[in-house]
Formats: sequence, structure tokens, C-alpha cells
Amino acid sequence: MLQIKNLSKSYGAKKAVSNLSFVVEDGDIMGFIGKNGAGKTTTLKACLGIIGIDEGEILLDGTSVLKEPMACKRKMAYVPDNPQLDEYMTGLQYLNFICDIYEVPSKMRKQNFEKLASAFQMGPHLNNLISSYSHGMKQKLALCCALVHKPEVLFLDEPTTGVDAVSRKEFWEMLKRIKESGVTIMVSTPYMDEASLCDRIALILDGRIIDQGTPQEIVSRYPGPLYAATGSNMFQILNTLRSDKGVIGCNSFGCECHISVEQDGPDEHQLASILEASGIEGCQVKRIKPGIEDCFIRLS
Repeated sequence: MLQIKNLSKSYGAKKAVSNLSFVVEDGDIMGFIGKNGAGKTTTLKACLGIIGIDEGEILLDGTSVLKEPMACKRKMAYVPDNPQLDEYMTGLQYLNFICDIYEVPSKMRKQNFEKLASAFQMGPHLNNLISSYSHGMKQKLALCCALVHKPEVLFLDEPTTGVDAVSRKEFWEMLKRIKESGVTIMVSTPYMDEASLCDRIALILDGRIIDQGTPQEIVSRYPGPLYAATGSNMFQILNTLRSDKGVIGCNSFGCECHISVEQDGPDEHQLASILEASGIEGCQVKRIKPGIEDCFIRLS
């Protein structure tokens, strides 16, 4: 479906992305995961032909986005992290405006509108001004606008940033329904817990891909044991374990501390003894399976 080969892009002296290569398979949800400033938005905009690139090639179904941008853009749709909707219009007027841009025939519009309004529960609201919409309704309208010309691939730039946990869950349920309709999805996010909801992911750091594959493949490549420690003084636990020579990394995860050790490093009993010897009371240490965030931190 979408193939990126050796993509590089700079803004002056700053290298935004460097030598990126990955494939988005037909019908997949591809997650592009990294912290702010990692190069996610630059990559998405390059794939869409919104910005030029310094080196590399981007192919959509074998067609070059660089050489045939208009042909490729007709097959694409994009929802930015903060979509700008014309709030003086009604939802229906705005949908028609987007259809005019993509030259969607009048007969096809009504059918598409009905399907999208039903799928996203927007039917009762389409005749209302966009200015009256909640954040969630504006997000749904932006998705309707992106899908109204029936694209083959949908690009979403950090769509759940600043969204509450319940709305995030509902949004990912919508993405699954979009995928089931035959649309390939590439979504960027800084949230590591969303990785498990994707078919494949690429972890990006400072403009470079540090690992890619299915979430299960990435987790399976985690090197060495991982432990979780709990106790009354998390700050003291972190400082104590970070100073131990067998510990590679020690990071706070909510009420736990995740401890990465060398292959022949201390086990849970030895780690507990180290903490006890430091006078930290009530500590418990157990071995755990790594998550995507653990993998990202270890690779960083």
C-alpha cells in the first residue's frame, strides 16, 4: 500500500527525519509512536505530499507521491492534530464544501453522508452550526470529511492528544470500524499504551526509527529481565537502584518502579535485599513482562 524508502527532511540545519524506511500494509492500522518533536508530523506531511523532502521515495500503490502528487492525494485523507473547521457553517455545509474540493458527484454524496452520519452518530447534528459542536463532535466531523471521498489510506496526526480516557477508547473503536470498511490507517501518537491497538508500529526518536514490527514482535525483542518494585518512598527506590552496577535503567511507572537489569544482573530477591539494606521499608519486587513504553525507554 504505502512504502517509504530512505526518507530524509531538514529544516535549515535541523534534521527532522533521517533515512526513514517502512511499509504500511494494505488494511493495517500503522502506529507511528514517539514523543513530541520526534519527526512524526514531518513524516506524515511528507507522505501526503504537503511538504517536500531532501532525499528518499514515497510510493502509494507503486505510484510516486513526489512525481504524481495529485493522483496520490485523491486516494488519501488527512486529519491534523488540530483540524481547523469553518465554524460559521453547519456540519452538512462543510461536508458539501469538502465534496466540492474532491469533486464527489451529487448522487454519491447523499449515500456517503447517510453512512458516515450513522457510523459516527452525527445525523441529528449535521444541520447545526459547527460552532455549537463539542470537541468530540468536531473530531467526528473531521473524520467524516476525511472519509467522504472514500480514500484508500487515512492519515491521523495525534488524534487523541488532550482527549480524556473514555473519549480515547471511543475514538479507537471508531478507527477499528474505519479499518473494517477497507481503509488503511496511519496514525501518529505520543501515547505508548495505544501501540497495542495497532497492527504494526514504528518507534521514532529524534527523527530515526529505533524499532518497528508488530507490538508483540517489539516486546519479544526486549533484552534481559525486567522487574517492578513498589514501596513507601519511590524517590529513594529510584536513587538506590540507579546506583547499582547491575541495573541498566530504573524508571517510575505510576506507583511502580520498572527496573531493567543485565542478563546476569540481580534478580527480584537480590533487588529486594538491596532496597532493604538501604533502609527502605515495605518494598516488594516482582518480575514482569515488558510493555511498549519499556521497550522505547530501553532503546532510547
